Amino acid sequence: MTDTIASAYREPHANAADLDDLKDRVELRGRYEMLLQELRVLLPGVQVLLAFLLTVPFAAGFRRLDSMGRALFAVAMMSALASVVLLLCPVMFHRVGQRTARRLRLIWGIRAVMTGIVLVAVSIVFGVWCVARFAFGGVATTWIPVAASALFIGLWCVVPRALVRSDSGEEDSSPAVAPGGRGPLTRTKEATPCLDDGHPVPR
Repeated sequence: MTDTIASAYREPHANAADLDDLKDRVELRGRYEMLLQELRVLLPGVQVLLAFLLTVPFAAGFRRLDSMGRALFAVAMMSALASVVLLLCPVMFHRVGQRTARRLRLIWGIRAVMTGIVLVAVSIVFGVWCVARFAFGGVATTWIPVAASALFIGLWCVVPRALVRSDSGEEDSSPAVAPGGRGPLTRTKEATPCLDDGHPVPR
């Protein structure tokens, strides 16, 4: 029991590629569940964005867009479509992928989600660019999409990386504590790899 808990809580910042499908299965399951929880927050907004973009061509003012505006709109719509497909990949990996390939499912699920998030930003920036050309023109056509891009880059790239660097600079010398605060977390013996049904893996 102690070994299972220790395996679940050791190295919380370890890279997913460094985890083992059997020894770290609790950690991998926890991370995948967290990834699916994030998708529950992200997916509805992206789906609404795509649904809105799909209705735009049926509006009366869409005919007034020039070729450049239509090209910007096409990029925004296709980026939103690709984002929805990518954000649904972890769900399909979970349902269709091999049950014991936990590490690969997590790695490719994270890659798909990160790519989908980038495409969301692309869709919004190009959509804003299209609206700026249609509604304002002039200098606003340039600085509005630039400001939107700077906002995404600053809050989605620069700030998270700065937080990671500041967190890594603080060393925590205190031992890990088991859930419930019942003392330090220790590994009493080497873990025996087991399958999901509880039977040990044949050597």
